[in-house]
Parts: sequence; structure tokens; C-alpha cells
Amino acid sequence: MNRDVVVTGGSTGIGYATAAAFARDGDRVTITGRREDVLTEAATLLGARAVSFDASDPEAVEAACEQLPERVDVLVNNAGGNTDFLRSDGSGLKALDAAWTANIRANLFSAAFVTSALGERLADRGRVVTIGSIAGHTGAESYGWAKAAVEVWNTETARQFGPRGITANIVAPGLIVDTEFFRGKLSAERQERLVESTMTKRAGKPEDVAEVVRFLASPEAGHVTGQVVHVNGGAYVG
Repeated sequence: MNRDVVVTGGSTGIGYATAAAFARDGDRVTITGRREDVLTEAATLLGARAVSFDASDPEAVEAACEQLPERVDVLVNNAGGNTDFLRSDGSGLKALDAAWTANIRANLFSAAFVTSALGERLADRGRVVTIGSIAGHTGAESYGWAKAAVEVWNTETARQFGPRGITANIVAPGLIVDTEFFRGKLSAERQERLVESTMTKRAGKPEDVAEVVRFLASPEAGHVTGQVVHVNGGAYVG
């Protein structure tokens, strides 16, 4: 189809697997991320373009727009993650404020900023797919709250773009291994419990998520919008 595809957070994990799936289809892929060295290496492997910026920073998004495609057929908002793994423990309202702010910026604002910045460039009958999380339904403190907010934002986004035939959907993974998500803080015991909670009795892989994103981005998915598609092996039935 030779579409123009932008994948934020595309240098590792789910983002990389998603970018790879589009590249295999012959699409022109642009990946973004904050770590320029990691991003450049990934782009070389994928045969993609690399544009380095922080998607949660509105000024950085605006500055990067001149390097992004003039027409975007598919936008995948993958940038984000659980920022609670990166901060020291704390208690009280200041700690709560810091946790909320960091996760909301990383997960909700990043998707909203990039989608808004590229809104006029989205092709008619284009696709917006945003990575959510099982945590938006099962809970995970500020990260879960942020991912729940992403789902509400997506509903309005689908409504806004719908008249142009543009769809907007969420793909919500459960446990996915072979990513940087847990920052080395997932114990073997917890991973075993999470696997046991699935119906398939296995952890998910980045490719499991990427293939669902690929379908939602396809022409055949033109009447699927405003939805949350769960990819968690039945750990949560939504």
C-alpha cells in the first residue's frame, strides 16, 4: 500500500515490532523517540526514518513537525510507559502529584500532542492507533489512571476525526515480555503470577500487539473506531 506511517516510541519493544510490521508491508515508516542513539540504530535496522524528540513536550513536538511526513496515513502513539518505575519512593500529596503528573504527561499528553500536531496531515480514511494498557482497567496506581484517561481521550478523538473516515482505536496489552517496560523490576514470581492469570498460559510478545495494531491500521478495519482491543491472553476480558 506504500503508506506513510509514524510510530512514536518506535526504537524498542512494542514500538519497534510495530514499525517492523509496517516496514515489511512496504510502508514508509518514521520512528520517533527520545534516545537519539538507540533510535538511529533501530531506524537503520528497519530501513526507517528517525526523528528524535520527547513526545510529552509540546515545544519539542512542534519543533519536530518539520521533520515528520507532510501526509500521515497511519499514526501509532506508542510513546509512554510507567514512570513510577523511574522515580524514588515517596508518600504524601507531593509524591502523588509527581506520580500523576509524570504518568499523565508520558502517556496521555504524548498521544494528544502528537495527534493534534499531525491532525491536519492525517489522510482521509487514515488511522490513529494508541497503545493503552490492561492497567487502565485493572489498576496500577498513577500509570493505570493515565491509561484510563487515554481511553477517554481516544473516544473524543474518534468522534472528531470520524467524518473524514479516520479511525482512532486503543490496543491495550497485558503482560508483554522482551521490552524495557518493567525497567528490571519484574520479579520472576510476579511474572509467573501474571502468566498464570492468562487463559493462554503464556506471556505476550511485542509481535502479538503489533499484529493487532496492523489490523486496526488496515483498510479492512474502516468501521472499527472508538474501541479498546485487549491483547492479554484473557487475563482481563473487556
